[in-house]
Amino acid sequence: MNLTIEKLFQHAAITNGITVRVAVNFLPEQSAIEAGKWFWVYHIRIENGTNQTVQLLRRQWRITDGHGAVDTIEGDGVVGEQPVLQPGQSHDYVSGCPLNTAHGSMAGQYTFRREDGTLFEAAIPYFPLAAPATAG
Repeated sequence: MNLTIEKLFQHAAITNGITVRVAVNFLPEQSAIEAGKWFWVYHIRIENGTNQTVQLLRRQWRITDGHGAVDTIEGDGVVGEQPVLQPGQSHDYVSGCPLNTAHGSMAGQYTFRREDGTLFEAAIPYFPLAAPATAG
């Protein structure tokens, strides 16, 4: 199974016992390249490797486009949820990212709360957003 996970999730970070895995794919059918719009979908798996129940409270993303412009996105939870993960549990979700350039990158962090009420951060690994080359 680890081989399958490694093939599916190309990027991973482990912080404070939380593993965040990312798989990203360019979606040409959701893009309008002639109009300067590119779209990626990313699948996140968050794994609780600690011995405590944790709850994901917030997310912070740093999205960088191909010109170096950075957009910071912050908010509660992920895709409308603030999942609670027991020790050994994981949570998966899928979201997307539009850009005005054919390449860029994403990275960030999640804020979690432990059972005892303490807060901690877990890194979302850096991952590139890269559309395939097109003839032009």
